[in-house]
Amino acid sequence: MIKHKQQQKQQIHPSNESGFTIIESLVAMLVVTILLAAIAPTIVIATATRVQSKRVELATQAARTFIDGVKTGAVTIPATTTAPTGTLAGNNLLNTTSMPVPQTTTSLTSLYCVTKDTNNSLAITNPDCTSNTNKIFYIQAVRITATGSTPTDSTGLPKDGYRLAIRVYRSDIDVTKTVYAGLSDSSINKKQNTFTGTLGNTQSPLVEMTTEIGSRNTSFNALCQRLAITGSTTSNTTCN
Repeated sequence: MIKHKQQQKQQIHPSNESGFTIIESLVAMLVVTILLAAIAPTIVIATATRVQSKRVELATQAARTFIDGVKTGAVTIPATTTAPTGTLAGNNLLNTTSMPVPQTTTSLTSLYCVTKDTNNSLAITNPDCTSNTNKIFYIQAVRITATGSTPTDSTGLPKDGYRLAIRVYRSDIDVTKTVYAGLSDSSINKKQNTFTGTLGNTQSPLVEMTTEIGSRNTSFNALCQRLAITGSTTSNTTCN
């Protein structure tokens, strides 16, 4: 008689590997939270600085586009203010006397605005642009001329020339509050910082610059007069 071996049932032993306990999970979450809290300020500052740097870069590009537009006649020449008496290193530079900051809602009507056209290029809109909802910047500009000079000819092109002063503000500027200029000698000085951990200061200019506007008909002495070095556009005084 053949005896059949009784097959032994294989016993299934519980695995030695067990899952995370609730306490272990809570500790892991706490560690991750601490790490995120430690690096979060760095991420915020890096992101805000990158956004602000891009904003300043676009504002600089807008200022240069504005200058090119004034030179070619595509942009209406801004209003004139007479250069104060002084030297190039003093009162003839951009200041709040020759170019006061916009302080009222009405003053916005004298500002140019910068938009993006269908080709995503920057475009300048002549004053008034307060009703334009697509603007990304305001441009404040004046031409500073020397007393007795003839800045432009009958066609509006530069003759003796002038100094063009520009400030570029964000489109969300609030003129019902204090507006600042980027001047080191001004009581309302507050320069825009590129390195920032916030959304940036809406009340300070992103860019502030001056440039000389002239043509091939502009004499060297006219430039000297504008810099308050000589008193006449036809003087033969050496400009030094």
